[in-house]
Amino acid sequence: MKSLGTKINKIPEIVNLLQDNDLKKLGFLANEKRREFHPDNAPVTFVVDRNINYTNVCSCNCRFCAFSKDKNDPEAYMLDYEIIKHKTDELIKAEGTQLLLQGGLNSDIPLEYYTGMLKNLRKDYPELTIHAFSPAELVFIAENNNLSVKELLEEFIKCGLSSIPGGGAEILCDEVRSKLSPGKIFSQKWLEVMEIAHHLGLKTTATMVFGFGEDARFIAEHLLKILELQEKTGGFTAFIPWTFAPWNKFTGLSKNLNNTAFDYLKILALSRLILDNIVNIQVSWITQGLNIAQIALKFGANDFGGTMLEENVVKAAGVYNNTCADEIIDHIQKAGFIAAQRDTHYKIIKTF
Repeated sequence: MKSLGTKINKIPEIVNLLQDNDLKKLGFLANEKRREFHPDNAPVTFVVDRNINYTNVCSCNCRFCAFSKDKNDPEAYMLDYEIIKHKTDELIKAEGTQLLLQGGLNSDIPLEYYTGMLKNLRKDYPELTIHAFSPAELVFIAENNNLSVKELLEEFIKCGLSSIPGGGAEILCDEVRSKLSPGKIFSQKWLEVMEIAHHLGLKTTATMVFGFGEDARFIAEHLLKILELQEKTGGFTAFIPWTFAPWNKFTGLSKNLNNTAFDYLKILALSRLILDNIVNIQVSWITQGLNIAQIALKFGANDFGGTMLEENVVKAAGVYNNTCADEIIDHIQKAGFIAAQRDTHYKIIKTF
């Protein structure tokens, strides 16, 4: 299958593929496309990491989020460095190489908190990859401190920031975002932050959260926007699609949520076919579980993501999948692949 291209008039073609329920055909095509990047004798990779949410206070009020708290909530928190260091020590003990830091949009946190956290982490763990702060966080922190995003990133890089996660993308279509997360940055701003980061030499991931009952055309628009920015900058190391985890207070776009394992495998396969300038497609065992993630390796994916010693956001919505490196290795090998531990930039550390 040839590249679907970057022109907006390709959206109907993508929509047709999304509406085609021949999952076997899409999986076959995506698996062939995966082989162009990663032959069957190439390893399926994973990273040993931990996700620390430094605060759960957030002013966004996204309708789909079960994790955030108001600052006056008795369960609201902001972690001090000693707690972050303790959690990071546990990551190092587990031979981890990547620390993911993400939090809510908390206006009470001063800039010195972020810079001090980065400096201390870099001093205490000089080899650790600090993979931190989604575009929404970066815009919020910059505006809260009268800085441009570029100025903030330059300061964070000096303090030790290594790379940026692709969180907060959800669906990069403002018709969807205005209904689900009107308090969060809109799609163009998310793309602008990533472009600035790439030009500053930071590698990032890109994500898509789907399953809100959104139209197929919105998913198509999202994929094409990622494709176009990657063509421009080459800064995305991986694409990670995952399904929205519904919870009891969610009010979304539709009662007909497209978040089943069938939907997941279909959109994962389509992502591999369209994003032919992004080398790595990552499974989402956190939302889908290990068995569906294993099947996804035959639907275009080549990476198992992180071990996630800690995950709080999806768990808050009632979805709790837990694993370890040994389980990931076992599932990769039983799918017929070689398993390998990697770092954030996909350099192989150890092959099993």
